[in-house]
Amino acid sequence: MNFRPYPGQSMYGVRPAPALVQQLLVGAFGWMFAGLLLTAGVSYLTATSAAITQAAATIFLPLLIGQFILVMVISAGINRLSPMASLALFFVYAATMGLTIGVIVQLYTGSSVAIAFASSAAMFGGAAVYGRVTNRDLSHIGSIMIMALFGIIVASVLNLFFHSTGLSWIISIVGVGIFAVLTAWDVQRIVNGQLAALVKSAERATVLAALHLYLDFINLFLFMLRLFGERR
Repeated sequence: MNFRPYPGQSMYGVRPAPALVQQLLVGAFGWMFAGLLLTAGVSYLTATSAAITQAAATIFLPLLIGQFILVMVISAGINRLSPMASLALFFVYAATMGLTIGVIVQLYTGSSVAIAFASSAAMFGGAAVYGRVTNRDLSHIGSIMIMALFGIIVASVLNLFFHSTGLSWIISIVGVGIFAVLTAWDVQRIVNGQLAALVKSAERATVLAALHLYLDFINLFLFMLRLFGERR
């Protein structure tokens, strides 16, 4: 995939040229789908191997902490890391997420996992198309969704102590709504050149955008799984 240097932020008074928008979208969604395929492959291996499942379950909490650190390193260091290094870290993150997903999906029946995945894909696709075609500025509502995300994280932690089924449903429904909006917002930020302006490079922008879209889809799937998943 060929990339061209992206002009600086001072040139973003209008939407970038269609060819450049296409380049950014193809790059971002291409890397995102590659990351999802890697996650699916590792998840399948985990779910079909008792040894890998046991190992992943043993280090589940450190795995989650490591994944959080990886996201922070990629996001905060995108301008300091080379594009290839950022992409490598993204694939490391996607692979470790496969271990996490592989452990989680074993708690649910295969049919309900399939329903959750199909629902997530449909909602993600619809939100992405909306973000691509809408003329409405989503930056304000996107910022609100970021704040709401911190709210459901706090609520999820509190629910670890309360074990409220009702609260869990509310968190899941709100979570689906938040990540649907964030998907549309992230696509709009790709289209209007905001991410490229932030990192001053189409190559880096596609990696950062792929990470954002990947996170949107994975979280949509996990919340859908909590809503529709049937426990084994």
